Amino acid sequence: MTQTTRREVMALISGALAGATLGGPAFAQGAPKRGGILRISAPANPSSLDPATGGAGSDHAFLFTMYDTLTEWDFETLKPKPGLAESWSFSDPTTLVLNIRSGVTFHDGTPLDAEAVKFNLERNKSDPKSNIKADLAAMESAAVTGPLQVTLKLSTPDAALPGILSDRAGMMVSPAAVKASAAGNVARTPVGAGAYTFVSWADGEKIVIKRNEKYWKPNRPYPDGIEFSIIPELTTGSRSVTAGQNDLMYQLPPRQKAIVERASNIKIFNGPTLYVFQIFLNWAKPPFDNIKVRQAFNFAIDRETFVKAALASLAEPAYMNLPKAHWAYDKSVAGLYPYDPDKAKKLLTEAGFKDGLPIELVGYPDQDSVQRQEILIEQFRKAGMNVRFLNAPIAEASAAFFGAEKRGSGILAAWTGRPDPSLTYSLMFTKDAYYNGGRGAVPPELEAAIKESRASEDIELRRKAFATVQRLVMENALVAPLAFQFELVAMNKKVQGYRPNLLGKPKYDDVWLES
Repeated sequence: MTQTTRREVMALISGALAGATLGGPAFAQGAPKRGGILRISAPANPSSLDPATGGAGSDHAFLFTMYDTLTEWDFETLKPKPGLAESWSFSDPTTLVLNIRSGVTFHDGTPLDAEAVKFNLERNKSDPKSNIKADLAAMESAAVTGPLQVTLKLSTPDAALPGILSDRAGMMVSPAAVKASAAGNVARTPVGAGAYTFVSWADGEKIVIKRNEKYWKPNRPYPDGIEFSIIPELTTGSRSVTAGQNDLMYQLPPRQKAIVERASNIKIFNGPTLYVFQIFLNWAKPPFDNIKVRQAFNFAIDRETFVKAALASLAEPAYMNLPKAHWAYDKSVAGLYPYDPDKAKKLLTEAGFKDGLPIELVGYPDQDSVQRQEILIEQFRKAGMNVRFLNAPIAEASAAFFGAEKRGSGILAAWTGRPDPSLTYSLMFTKDAYYNGGRGAVPPELEAAIKESRASEDIELRRKAFATVQRLVMENALVAPLAFQFELVAMNKKVQGYRPNLLGKPKYDDVWLES
């Protein structure tokens, strides 16, 4: 691999997190076997099966099975490693050379070569329907410099790009499939180069995929296929696993952990993640166009109590978008918003609002989401805010808030994390980024700091830049973080080889089924 030591360090998590237990109890496992159908309870219908046009973080659980990425990430550290690009190098700070793996084909039989990679990167960057333009903001051009080599010219140095290419921006879609559709729509008929090929999608009910017999990784995947049952009610999903209707459930509700553990046929894996519950704020419309209201909103939240009541203490209180043990975490920022309802009331008064300020937020209708809402409603009431939620299914609610409709002043949702933290901040806090709740201008010094966080491979320079980024985000109260939830995955004991990962988005690279 062509990365330097500094580049390896780039995405490393500090020892406190890398050394944490990424998994549950050990179980004896034999040699992996091929065969069987892995049945999974999934909590959300995808917004799209096209990585460029989807808008929900929950889509990744499906996308990762059908699309391979140019780079991949280490499960425990998120360090970028070879994927469809077997190596890469910066020939200078603004030139990234990708060497594509030979012999890889898409599910439709067409070659995954340099031309295909160039097509995908340009589509992700410039297609009007793309929701990931911000991922490739630094990419000025992509050129084929060999049958299996693509050279990216960057407008500015971007040390985060190798990590970014392990996410949506690096998921390769068949150019032939895109071109064959009059609308360029692969959202319903995905054609990638991943371990599984698409079979069917019954909207809101089931997604079926089967083994890619020509997959480039030797002997992978092991199962013949995967069936995802869409079960938004998480309690129902956990029951489907304990009853044997499904083999595995990810995003197990913390309150269900003790119940599921009592089932003799079930095992649970858990570990820390970057998955953070938070309230995205639309700071372009009242009342959050007033910084004092946004600050009051943050002072009103008792995060410690929220973690205990809503997440059975299986989480870490969140005071910014990175957890304590992340290498870019800044302890000083964590002290900005201690729970202080009196301070919140004082700020509301200074902003010209009386007790009982009405605030309308968007949320989700499942039982666990409603429980989180009820806890927060009471906390905000004590601080002089009358919060109510407009609930809709995940894909619909997300589109209503982040899309053109701009419903509500905020949305209680989760940010599912990104392999490199600069992408998290770019996607939420740069002008016109899809997840920018305000869809408006941000402090120019914040945009500059985000850019600076990607300018060097030196870890200390990046850490310093992120300290500035986090402080600017939280001093301006552009978001209200709540808690980093631990990954909880329940499965029956015939499921073998599953490994949790720090990103908290399930992958099934090594999963196999005992007969």
